[in-house]
Amino acid sequence: MKVKVDENLPAEVAELFRQAGHEADTVTEEGLSGEPDSVILDRVRREGRVLVTLDVGIADVRVYPPDQYHGIILLRLKNTGRSYVMEFLKKHLSAILQFDLPGHLLIVSENGIRYR
Repeated sequence: MKVKVDENLPAEVAELFRQAGHEADTVTEEGLSGEPDSVILDRVRREGRVLVTLDVGIADVRVYPPDQYHGIILLRLKNTGRSYVMEFLKKHLSAILQFDLPGHLLIVSENGIRYR
């Protein structure tokens, strides 16, 4: 799987995906920091990447229909601090990777995973 990590997440999230055997880069590495969601999602779509983000606006399926993307993973965490996000993902990444992501939105929180 090819992954792009949004700028609102620690860059180390990309390394977690790499350690799990996936290709991963970040919005920041690509020089897309500060770009609108539409620009980020257009790039993700063209590259065939799954976007990992904290941005709830991207979960609006009317604006960004999941079937037009290779997958979107939205983290809806109570705490978005670097350490918390990293520990959460270390604990839950294997469960997240079980899902067939192309064409779907995965909403991951402390309460579980919703698959749309």
